[in-house]
Amino acid sequence: MNAQRFLAIMKKEFIQVIRDKFSLRLPIVMPIMLLVLFGYAVKPEVDNIPMAVFDQNKTQESREYIDKFKVSSYFVPQYYVLSESELFELIESGKAKAGLIIPADYTKNLKQNNTPQTQLLIDGSDPTTARTALNSGVLVSQMYSLSEKQKYLLKMGANPAAHAPGIDLSTKVWYNPNMESTTFNIPGLIGLILQNITIMLTAFALVREKERSTIEQLIVTPIKSPELILGKMIPYILIGYFGFLVTFILGTWWFQVPVAGSIPLLLLLGLLFVIVALAMGMLISTLVQNQLQAMQVTFLILLPSILLSGFIFPREAMPWAINAISYAIPLTYFLEIVRGIMLKGIGMKYLWPDVAALLGFMVVLLSLAALRFKKSLD
Repeated sequence: MNAQRFLAIMKKEFIQVIRDKFSLRLPIVMPIMLLVLFGYAVKPEVDNIPMAVFDQNKTQESREYIDKFKVSSYFVPQYYVLSESELFELIESGKAKAGLIIPADYTKNLKQNNTPQTQLLIDGSDPTTARTALNSGVLVSQMYSLSEKQKYLLKMGANPAAHAPGIDLSTKVWYNPNMESTTFNIPGLIGLILQNITIMLTAFALVREKERSTIEQLIVTPIKSPELILGKMIPYILIGYFGFLVTFILGTWWFQVPVAGSIPLLLLLGLLFVIVALAMGMLISTLVQNQLQAMQVTFLILLPSILLSGFIFPREAMPWAINAISYAIPLTYFLEIVRGIMLKGIGMKYLWPDVAALLGFMVVLLSLAALRFKKSLD
């Protein structure tokens, strides 16, 4: 081995690495991102479940019962409604993951040594959240019921023959009564696979032109940036949408996941998400110089999408700062759409905020991609 040649090659590689600013930043950005994501976002334990309360009794005793759910840290009574229909709408829209119904004769039954009947409704579309809500809700009610029985027996002189009134909490799980993970995961996989395929398809579109030097042929033409961006996207829209149809058909047929809502609406909104994902890939291709960088940036986008969108871990369990990042991820909104239609059977009445968000992403991403592309070698 010649030391001079060895040192020359080593010097050359150091210079090349220093000049490649993107690769130089990756060893710093990647560990920080992974540490933050896995340290905060990966949290299977669920707490602070948003709950709607329909208190028909409105007495000190009913408020005390509600407080037991609140102090348990598993539930957050965010909504106090005046009818069952309001409570049902909150659960259907996804704003509330559980609903507590207290009857009008709650206090009366307690004082007459009877057993009042309360009800806990649970959104079972996410099995992890549903299991926590079910187990925690039953436990909270049982502990409070036991405490009330002990108070009553103490008041009666601890007479063993005395019948102590308790509270009977009935539970009902909606949308996914058996809380099966497959029913929850397949709709999410449809969105995730669709995003991964389409982003990777277009992330290499302009980069491939740069590496093959065929972009020079485009530079000398009168083609404008928006024309080039949209012209390159149309074939990939067809390919990406075909992939969406294949995933949807296999997911529902092979795994026997029923579609409770409108299939035409799901297919239409699926096309919208295909365009959004393609726009993301096209924007990536305008930001990088080669396919290696395109792959690295794609990975940096796909990993947070998997962890923060609610595909695996409930967003309610994430710290508010991490949860806030999820609103900048298009997959978050499409998961709400596909799970809402397939599991809950809801329509545009509840889905329009998510649809509006995807439309906003489409406009912004396409505009940025068109602006970023410059008809020059630079």
